[in-house]
Amino acid sequence: MDRIVHKFVEVNGLKLHIAEIGSISSPAVVFLHGFPEIWYSWRHQMISVANAGYRAIAPDFRGYGLSDPSPATEEVGFSDLVDDLLAILDSLGIDKISFMAKDFGVRPAFLISLRCPSRVTGVISLGVPHRPFKSRTYHIELPEGFYINRWREPGRAEADFGRLDVKTVLRNIYILFSRSEIPIANEDQEIMDIVAPSARLPSWFTDDDLSAYAALYEKSGFLDPLRVPYRSSEEEYHIEDPVIKNPMLLIIGEKDYFLKFPGVENFIKNGTVKQFVLDLEIEYVSEGSHFVQEQFPDKLNQLILAFLHKHS
Repeated sequence: MDRIVHKFVEVNGLKLHIAEIGSISSPAVVFLHGFPEIWYSWRHQMISVANAGYRAIAPDFRGYGLSDPSPATEEVGFSDLVDDLLAILDSLGIDKISFMAKDFGVRPAFLISLRCPSRVTGVISLGVPHRPFKSRTYHIELPEGFYINRWREPGRAEADFGRLDVKTVLRNIYILFSRSEIPIANEDQEIMDIVAPSARLPSWFTDDDLSAYAALYEKSGFLDPLRVPYRSSEEEYHIEDPVIKNPMLLIIGEKDYFLKFPGVENFIKNGTVKQFVLDLEIEYVSEGSHFVQEQFPDKLNQLILAFLHKHS
């Protein structure tokens, strides 16, 4: 961890934080986090790929970690994250990259692969397959207490989270998202109420890890993380050809609750996923949760390095 260097890049009127390790002359691998994560969630993978001869770069998206938030009065969406990433790469003088992304972080990786395919060597996606960008119906197909329904609603999550300190909010989310069931609250509950105070963190996520996350969320708060991804899911991208031609590795934790979202597992297992990625490999990780990269870092690092070596 001491070898990871931290710096700030000024792009699009914001000062954005990146963590970096490895020689600047080495092939670049850009790590894109999800929620409630930050650059820190890639700590194991960054060190592994740097030791294998790559340059690992993990930004905090705007409003996450140490990065500046978006102006509160402006609309913000995934297209802004894409613009930020391309500006970061240009400022660092990097023309070609591989992506390692998870959760909502896959969407900017997929969008850049579609819009700027010549800049992308390959994409590794944790848990989320690429599909055409269109409105999903999860919020209709799942009960009202579905966590995304609650967090899409302005003010709902803010009130729920505001009852607790930041560390407890993050603890509860990590516990919820580590389970194999979709987080759904009863009508008389809020999402934070699902987790009992006596519930324990996963064994692979330490109190020190939780403290590292909490220290940064105490700075950033949750406003931008609620805006992107939860309140920008209806964004239009105007992509004419939704098929990714770059090589892609999809790594799936078999206990990831996202597999239980309506239609997701069937989309992968019936082969439809390969209609939208021409060069796709799929690997399953037994017992893997939504946070498989932190849960089984050695296994993930093996899969990642095999893919990078194959396509670098």
